[in-house]
Amino acid sequence: MITIKLNVTKFEKDRFHRGKKGIYADLALVDHPNDYGDDGFVVQTVTKEQYDAGERGPIVGNWRETNKKPAPKPEPAQTKAPLPEDDDIPF
Repeated sequence: MITIKLNVTKFEKDRFHRGKKGIYADLALVDHPNDYGDDGFVVQTVTKEQYDAGERGPIVGNWRETNKKPAPKPEPAQTKAPLPEDDDIPF
């Protein structure tokens, strides 16, 4: 499951569009992990022409995958075997 937190005050209303069943905002999830445990951020999309012209939509929130499998645990480091007490080292 992916959970999303949006700050609706950052939405640009001029990018909303009317459909048959309501008013819509087109959004995109961008993979970009942060220090708060989020897997990425959410942006309000722009048209292809606007994107090609270098325009970007506002970042309106963050997303997190909540049911991802834990990372595999690293193999334990190999330790050196202790020397036997009756070794032949002269010191």
